[in-house]
Amino acid sequence: MSQRQSQEIAVVGSPEFTTGFRLAGVRRFENIPDDEKSEDLDDAVTNVLDDDGVGIVVMHDDDLEYLSRNVRQNVETSVEPVVVTIGSGTGGGGLRDQIKRAIGIDLMDEADEDAEDQD
Repeated sequence: MSQRQSQEIAVVGSPEFTTGFRLAGVRRFENIPDDEKSEDLDDAVTNVLDDDGVGIVVMHDDDLEYLSRNVRQNVETSVEPVVVTIGSGTGGGGLRDQIKRAIGIDLMDEADEDAEDQD
């Protein structure tokens, strides 16, 4: 078994934020309701940063201010997994572009080609 298991995307944030990603097939997520972020967001972010199965962590920009200084520094300096933060008002295409800029590859490219093949 020399083939390495592919890493997955993890999404951390409010249930409203994570729902779209779950519908798109993301299986690893941490739901933290807004009124619990002050207490629980640090632990949730630390869990996904420490998970070897996670290659990309997606968070909302606004959630960074709920993090303690140490956890926020870990988020900002993390190389693996790479952390992608998304600002307000970013649509699906914007997310795709932000992830592509952050990691240098287009994660949705393969899916698009598959869809074109079916036409």
